[in-house]
Amino acid sequence: MKHFSALASHVRAELSKIIIGQRSVVDQLLLVLVCDGHAVIEGVPGLAKTLAVKSLAGICGLTFHRVQCTPDLMPADITGTNIFNL
Repeated sequence: MKHFSALASHVRAELSKIIIGQRSVVDQLLLVLVCDGHAVIEGVPGLAKTLAVKSLAGICGLTFHRVQCTPDLMPADITGTNIFNL
């Protein structure tokens, strides 16, 4: 737990240099990271959503991949398989 606290403090400090005034967003991204989960981040253009996640990945030494969601996006576009509902 002590190690996680130190990591969280380091990530918050580094991200606060890049993303200003979004403490709750940073905390939620850290929660997703700790839970080994995935996140869908929605918002209007210009809120630095991509920058926040890309910076978090860089700080933690992880890879970053982005999916641009459009109305015609299908599950197979992301997973590479076809899903049929019969």
